[in-house]
Amino acid sequence: MRQRVQAIGHQNVTAEHTSTFEFTSDDWLTPAGDCILGIEAAPVPAAFEDRFVEACRSETATITATLRVEGHEQIIEGRGSPALTFESDRSMVGRTSEYVDDRTVMIGADTAAADIDRALVDALADGATLECLFEVE
Repeated sequence: MRQRVQAIGHQNVTAEHTSTFEFTSDDWLTPAGDCILGIEAAPVPAAFEDRFVEACRSETATITATLRVEGHEQIIEGRGSPALTFESDRSMVGRTSEYVDDRTVMIGADTAAADIDRALVDALADGATLECLFEVE
């Protein structure tokens, strides 16, 4: 099962956070947002397909996020959880930890913003379009 998200980069994308990566539907980004990879993200978790959300809530769910930006690709693997709510109407966060809130779309991720390929990050800092394909098994 798949859920596609699109976002755009911003000059303040630094991808320096060591435990999360994030996309926001906001149309702005301050330098403090060091986990944010893209702005104007759509759809937001509250609008994800119900079947996808239910699949992610399985104890045994494996979630993969494939980021594609101007010929660069990064694959992030993590897990689902019955605690995931997908209720945020603003942003989505992948976490290396087990922490869950209404923005969390993946836990136990093997990659955080700081681990993202720097060529991909540079393209986002130049305003490139990002496609993220979330897949759950």
